[in-house]
Amino acid sequence: MSKQIQELELELGFSIFERSRNRVVGLTEPGREVIEVAQRILNQVSSLKNIREDYSAQEVGTLTIATTHTHARYILPSVIKNFMQRNPGVRIGIQQGNPTEVCEILEAGEADLAVGTETMRPFPGLLRLPCFEITRSLIARKGHPILRLKNLTLEAIARYPMIAHDPHRSGRWKILDAFEREGITPTILFDAVDADVSKTYVELGLGIAILATQAVDPRHDRELRARDVSHLFEGSTSYVSLRTNTYLRRFILDFIALLAPQLSPDQVRSALRAREQGPK
Repeated sequence: MSKQIQELELELGFSIFERSRNRVVGLTEPGREVIEVAQRILNQVSSLKNIREDYSAQEVGTLTIATTHTHARYILPSVIKNFMQRNPGVRIGIQQGNPTEVCEILEAGEADLAVGTETMRPFPGLLRLPCFEITRSLIARKGHPILRLKNLTLEAIARYPMIAHDPHRSGRWKILDAFEREGITPTILFDAVDADVSKTYVELGLGIAILATQAVDPRHDRELRARDVSHLFEGSTSYVSLRTNTYLRRFILDFIALLAPQLSPDQVRSALRAREQGPK
């Protein structure tokens, strides 16, 4: 491999790698450009393989989804059930993380698509298509005094200890921003990694929580009660994220349409083409 790299550098007329005592220690500036071009070529080769598989074995393959806990636990199950009934030859794989992590998984080529809310940093190599809105609800143990209030306010909520979101999730900073704008400091008991952990401690009576409305299931959360607080806290947008310069197999487009019916296969393909071509 080192000989092939040296031959390529000789052909190009510049070094791709920085070396120290015959050891590779990094990329040169033009080397970074070469790697980007090579990655695009590899993506196109992968796309050719996907096209072949689409037309030779359309209903067979693997769909790997990178997604957050809330989506995997509360939003995607019905979508995946419908998808598997329509595509029995397709295996499903799920990788879980916070919104930023799931886009990193997709960016690294370890998933076919990502489903999550707003990220902590931009991902210029991904196309992010809005799917639906996630609203907020206040969750408390049944019998909690806050449930007797006719009108919920930020001041009333701040009187009780709160179990907060993971700092890496958009829900946390949107909730805290609402308090900060009004000059109110809520009492944060501790940070919970996901909605299920939050509900466990709310059920113990240790505090209240502001969670995605979709994360409340009356069939299972029998000791909890929910109140809509979408008038107090900004919601989040759920996105499906895709790598650009990648051919999407038909069953991937089918999954997206089941998740967000407004995103038809033609619309997704058009959005990808527009993103790949860039501004004119």
